[in-house]
Amino acid sequence: SQSCYSLPNIVACRLELFDHSEFDKWVERGVAPAIAPSLKLYQRVVDLGYRVFLLTGRKESHRLVTVENLINAGFQNWDKLILRSPDEQHKMATLYKSEKRDEMVKEGFRIRGNSGDQWSDLLGSSMSQRSFKLANPMYYIP
Repeated sequence: SQSCYSLPNIVACRLELFDHSEFDKWVERGVAPAIAPSLKLYQRVVDLGYRVFLLTGRKESHRLVTVENLINAGFQNWDKLILRSPDEQHKMATLYKSEKRDEMVKEGFRIRGNSGDQWSDLLGSSMSQRSFKLANPMYYIP
């Protein structure tokens, strides 16, 4: 079956409900390309000396392939990569990401900026001073 998680296949697949199983198969391939404006922003933030935390809804079991994919896509320096543990899989994305941001704030960090392709990346508690919502025509995560 073809992957619906790449731009060339969107039209063929049509926008449908998020399918965790298909997404996991795609993640395991480790071929996610960088979104050029996101990579440019990331590089600028790193150059300015900010600490970079990458918070994703990907499973902890996908850490190795995610790290390799990030490096191959050009994201080569970060301070922390946060993935979902098995006991966090059931949580709604907004709650999960809010809790992780809350932990960062409790550790003494100030969240200056945040970007994401889902509103659940940006909303909830411990929101950033600046948020950047990226378009995602492929799927929506509540």
